[in-house]
Amino acid sequence: MNNSLVLTGMMGSGKSSIGKELSNVLGLKFYDTDLEIEKILNMRIADIFKNKGEDYFRKFEEKICIELINGDEKVIALGGGAFLNQKIREIVLKKSISVWIDVDISTIVKRMKISKNIRPMLDYKDLKSSITNILAKRSPIYHLANIKIKATGISKKKIASEIKKKYELSKKN
Repeated sequence: MNNSLVLTGMMGSGKSSIGKELSNVLGLKFYDTDLEIEKILNMRIADIFKNKGEDYFRKFEEKICIELINGDEKVIALGGGAFLNQKIREIVLKKSISVWIDVDISTIVKRMKISKNIRPMLDYKDLKSSITNILAKRSPIYHLANIKIKATGISKKKIASEIKKKYELSKKN
């Protein structure tokens, strides 16, 4: 176990902003797997899906996530679908401490409406239904994370503080 802290949850749940906050509080490096993929491929996620397909993206995502998890202790924000990948999930659960950032659907809908990132998994004509369906499929898998944080209506500083406490406690156990 390298005790990295891995954040999982739906797109728009705040994994990246909470991850940055946590990296400051814990004095660890922060990585957002989606940003790492975009940097390496020099392409936006939506363009990767459009030009190379979801399968290509998921295989590349697996490679990047496993490399990051196998390194030194750090804070990692996974893409919304990464934890669904069995290989990624097994390594996360074996080598790190995982946290599900759980946010209610209306908050995700609000955030997706104003987000500049186009999420290829979403149907923007019926955002609420699209998000509800994705969350229904993903929730049972997100539940496998070591720690669950209800993050609706709470500041990222408060969330980071709560995660830090639980993270430090689980490192001792």
